[in-house]
Amino acid sequence: MSADVGRKNARVAGRLAAVAVGMVGLAYASSPLYDLFCRTTGFGGTPVVAQQGERAILERTVAVRFDSNVDPNLPWRFEPLEREVKVRLGEERLVHYRVTNVSQRPIVGTSVYNVTPEPAGPWFNKLQCFCFTEQLLQPGQSVDMPVVFFVDPEMDKDRRYDNVRTVTLSYTFFEAKTERAKILLGGNPANGTGKGG
Repeated sequence: MSADVGRKNARVAGRLAAVAVGMVGLAYASSPLYDLFCRTTGFGGTPVVAQQGERAILERTVAVRFDSNVDPNLPWRFEPLEREVKVRLGEERLVHYRVTNVSQRPIVGTSVYNVTPEPAGPWFNKLQCFCFTEQLLQPGQSVDMPVVFFVDPEMDKDRRYDNVRTVTLSYTFFEAKTERAKILLGGNPANGTGKGG
């Protein structure tokens, strides 16, 4: 009888261990999977990452505003070089944000972004964005970082979005602590002010 109980306990313990390992694996996978889901669908105001190609350019325009945020405890300035542009639906546009490292040490930064109002997220498409890379900034260095985007002309076909006249693209720039950031910090000498993407 005790051997049966021991085997049952071992099976239960094995199943519990498998569940625990599975939960840890899902915890590690959940963030990248959620990010991929948001980029693909525009869920939660996340702009869709688009591919270049032919599309209609309509007469309807929207104002696109640019916002920037940084942790006030971090040593850099971060701001859009243009505060607002008017674009026709389907028209590609290039704008820049400038980040400056005002500290005395090299820093690797990266960013996250969002679009408001939230329903506009699926219609806001980025073709090129500095948020896809980590940026090494030497002490005193400024970098102009490009964003190429368009507002999908298909938005015009859905009457629910007729009242969308202004879209705000907001970035938050923060210090990267990844393995790639550690590698970047380990091997690059200071090289002054430059442009990057």
